[in-house]
Amino acid sequence: MGPPSLDKIRALQRNPRNIRNLCILAHVDHGKTTLADCLVATNGIISSRLAGKLRYLDSREDEQSRGITMKSSAISLHYTNGDQEYLLNLIDSPGHVDFSSEVSTAVRLCDGAIVVVDAVEGVCPQTQVVLRQAWLENIRPVLVINKIDRLIVELKLTSQEAYTHLQKILEQVNAVTGTLFTSKVLKEQAEREEEEEEELGGDQACDWSSRQEEADDSLLYFSPDQGNVVFASAIDGWGFSIQQFAHIYNQRMGIKAEVLLKTLWGDFYLDAKAKKIMKGAQAKGKKQLFVQLVLDNIWSLYDAVVTRRDKEKVEKVVTSLGIKVLARDLRHSDPKVLLSAICSQWLPVSQAVLLMVCEKLPSPLEMAAERVEKLMSVGARRFDSLPEHTQELKSTFLRCSSGEKEPLIIFVSKMFAVDAAALPQNRPRPLTQEEMAHRKELARQRHADRMAADSVDSSHSERTPQEGLPAQLDTAKVESLTLEGSKPEEKEAQQTFIAFARVYSGVAKKGQRVFVLGPKYDPSLGLSTLPEGVSSSDCVSDVPHLSCCSMESLYLLMGRELEELEEVPAGNVLGIGGLEESVLKSATLSTSPACPPFTPLNFEATPIVRVAIEPKHPSEMPKLVRGMRLLNQADPCAEVLIQETGEHVLVTAGEVHLQRCLDDLRDRFAKIEFSASKPIIPFRETVVRPPKVDMVNEDLGKQQKVAIIHKVKEEAPHSRLSDTLNVDSSGLVTLTTPNRLATVSVRAFPLPPEVTSLLERSTELIRTLEQINMSLREGRSLDVSPRTLEAIAGFKVQLESLLQGRKWRDVVEHIWAFGPRRYGPNILLNSVQSYQRPSLWQCLAGGVKAGEAGAQAAVIRDLDNSIVSGFQLATLSGPMCEEPLMGVCFSVEKWDIQSSFPPQHQDPLEEDCILRGTSGGRKGKGSGAEACEDGPIGAGLRPEAAADCYGPVSGQLIAAMKEACRHAFQAQPQRLMAAMYTCEIMTTADVLGRVYGVLGKREGRVLHEEMKEGTDMFIIKAVLPVAESFGFADEFRKKTSGLASPQLVFSHWEVISSDPYWVPTTEEEYLHFGEKADSANQSLKYMNAVRRRKGLYVEEKIVEHAEKQRTLGKNK
Repeated sequence: MGPPSLDKIRALQRNPRNIRNLCILAHVDHGKTTLADCLVATNGIISSRLAGKLRYLDSREDEQSRGITMKSSAISLHYTNGDQEYLLNLIDSPGHVDFSSEVSTAVRLCDGAIVVVDAVEGVCPQTQVVLRQAWLENIRPVLVINKIDRLIVELKLTSQEAYTHLQKILEQVNAVTGTLFTSKVLKEQAEREEEEEEELGGDQACDWSSRQEEADDSLLYFSPDQGNVVFASAIDGWGFSIQQFAHIYNQRMGIKAEVLLKTLWGDFYLDAKAKKIMKGAQAKGKKQLFVQLVLDNIWSLYDAVVTRRDKEKVEKVVTSLGIKVLARDLRHSDPKVLLSAICSQWLPVSQAVLLMVCEKLPSPLEMAAERVEKLMSVGARRFDSLPEHTQELKSTFLRCSSGEKEPLIIFVSKMFAVDAAALPQNRPRPLTQEEMAHRKELARQRHADRMAADSVDSSHSERTPQEGLPAQLDTAKVESLTLEGSKPEEKEAQQTFIAFARVYSGVAKKGQRVFVLGPKYDPSLGLSTLPEGVSSSDCVSDVPHLSCCSMESLYLLMGRELEELEEVPAGNVLGIGGLEESVLKSATLSTSPACPPFTPLNFEATPIVRVAIEPKHPSEMPKLVRGMRLLNQADPCAEVLIQETGEHVLVTAGEVHLQRCLDDLRDRFAKIEFSASKPIIPFRETVVRPPKVDMVNEDLGKQQKVAIIHKVKEEAPHSRLSDTLNVDSSGLVTLTTPNRLATVSVRAFPLPPEVTSLLERSTELIRTLEQINMSLREGRSLDVSPRTLEAIAGFKVQLESLLQGRKWRDVVEHIWAFGPRRYGPNILLNSVQSYQRPSLWQCLAGGVKAGEAGAQAAVIRDLDNSIVSGFQLATLSGPMCEEPLMGVCFSVEKWDIQSSFPPQHQDPLEEDCILRGTSGGRKGKGSGAEACEDGPIGAGLRPEAAADCYGPVSGQLIAAMKEACRHAFQAQPQRLMAAMYTCEIMTTADVLGRVYGVLGKREGRVLHEEMKEGTDMFIIKAVLPVAESFGFADEFRKKTSGLASPQLVFSHWEVISSDPYWVPTTEEEYLHFGEKADSANQSLKYMNAVRRRKGLYVEEKIVEHAEKQRTLGKNK
């Protein structure tokens, strides 16, 4: 079968009922790209002999060299089943954890997925991740159990043992799916119960198990008898489903196909005497029907071809199957060639998979209503709360209509870069006969002219040599050479961006103008602002997060190539050119302003690895900046930022991802030489409860706490601040501003780990809460959805449940702010007895009237903000190594403002106003608020009083608050927190000891290990600091001879147990560690490395004894 013509594909695009948008998902090295090769080979795009070796969809050089997929690639395939013709838009996605963001971009555009599982390794960590991603996007998966040949060749299992092993793999996959389904049912039921309680006003009893049983999960699980499982070996080119064998045995043995479909998989056996299919094979010690009729045949074929190489038996098999094998394949020295030749005709894997895809995966017309609502519900807004015009678009989605009047809706999941030379319009086209004849004539004419010129030159040189002529000729030659040499620079390969997108409604046409809807675009605001009947061709500038652009070109994605299209109907995947100025990474395009932006993509990988980049030549900095901007646009997961220090930083998901980004930046985007720093490892600073034992497990009592407080007092600077700082024995730090006007007392203590993790998870919610409070303080009205208020109320309840005990009584009501950046995992508490500020949770109590909020803020705003700003600065960079704080609670226990100005600078009335204002600043009410309505505290002062030689009072208070927080932090036992990877390793028993050796060397900690049943494989789960992970995978492969490969996923932050400031104090510690205690302190090593990188002071001895060592032998 030859490649499908472009006209054929255009015709198939107009029939959405026969379109299948699908992606291939799997763990790394489970055979996705090999399977994709087999499917691509059916269309004649590549040779079937090269399937699995060419890896056609891995078009990058580094993908081919590393042997892993690094980006999602799409290709359109034509498949005929009977009288039906199908168009399959296939997307191959990466399996490596560093590139899981590419999986998210692929899953969003699809209606179904092929999940590939290795028959030996079974369900791996990334298999669970891709199943969860498919579940979150509401797409239907089918299963391919690949590499079954490994059960025969490597594990040498019998067909009976293989059947048991395959059953276990199916159970594992179904267990993951069942867990996701159960959690969804329970979540929906909880929401329904809450609504019923609100309506009925009482507690209702709920039977969770009955609700779970009522839910329909018939289409959820994988089972061969349902037709959604294929058993395959893609590298050998064979694969089958139960249906194929049912059809084969129906023709050969006359058994009804319906009966075989129900009994081929399961505990059934064939009774030869009774000639019946009976149940209870395992109890009676009989071979299951699947083993007897299916696996035994495959096992005997491998035995004849690969193991024993029995030519006679091979000939019998070939004859009985009725297939033709070429003589060169029979004579080939590699038995796999013969095996592939037989299997690809007997059980072609592409036939089994494509048939399953067409029958079991939904078309764009069958999109679930639940998925549409989920896509259209942005943030915390429910679908019901969207405007009426927006809700009407749901039916447009479900119809997937390409009518002229239908609004165009497109989602762009990512932008990818291609060379401008690879675009269809720039590709050299074949010449016609007339053009070839014309060019031949021109070439003949040029040749004749050149010969004539040469003869003239030779006659001139023979007669009279002229001195000027050669110089002119030389100049002409040099000019022509210069022009020729400059041409390649002009034609230097430029990168152009193509949007990877799908049309959900309407028809996308070349040159059409559309609205670009930003992620924060509100359709209700757009509909109310824009005039009715406005089109995307009109220029729109007054609506926030809404812009216009034109789709300059449309492309059909064909793996490594692009084909130009004039229009693309609904339900198809396409590439769009000309959007690079309007779309950064992903966006929603529509011709209707009522369309909401789609929900953001779910990224599993967190960017954690940072490097600072600078060009080798400073003059090339603009090229680097432009290159990093292009890289940021081309990679869905990479982040580019400029730090406060001016460094250009690239943030990536892991070591392999980092290497790919640096290669792209050097070779494609910036095209300059640059130097990248060693990875910048993020740390966090925290405090812990005082330890009860010392470093040799001896009881400490109160010595440690006293020692730390004395240390803080000794280390207090002896400048003009020395008499303004006071630290008492309980850790309370009191600090006065330089002009002695304000005094702040702050205490620091650690938050429970559960609270810290809750704050980390709820950053978006805290940010929303801060925006609501800001608008209330400014007197603006903000429309908040009930769902957002429910989420905030739930967050508050969770905080109250986690902060229990006498120490945390009523703490949640006294929260002043979160930090850093107002949404971080640290808390500022208002413990000032006489200061009652507006509650952080005022939006839950129906909100505060704008007038009241404004009146309260008028007295306290300036200095209140100064306290919060000081806290934000303190939590953004801690005292240990200027890294952000985490899990620390600062309590402001005293905040006094005094007036100490001489009387001649102000009249008595003004002084009274200042004193009353000061009182109002502490109490938030009283006569001070009425007397000083004009502004914040200090507004009544004369300029020389409000801003003295030390600067404005607010600035002094910010600095004082920041220093107080830092000293309060230092008054407690300080610790560093390291970012941790979860490391999943699958290895054999032979190299288990080496695995533990590499983990131990890199400060790793094994959590648990288990042996995979039926194999000699061990699954080890460990945690590893990100700081120790660089070069870890390479070392792992070297030590284990490639038998083990780790998967690293960012997991959490963990406190490093050792104290970076520890010195031996007790006699036992001196005996154990020595006087210098110079054994490796991991925490100190990390802290000094960060301080050194940031240019901070590092206390270390470079040389201890600068004398040459003399020994008895060489005492000269």
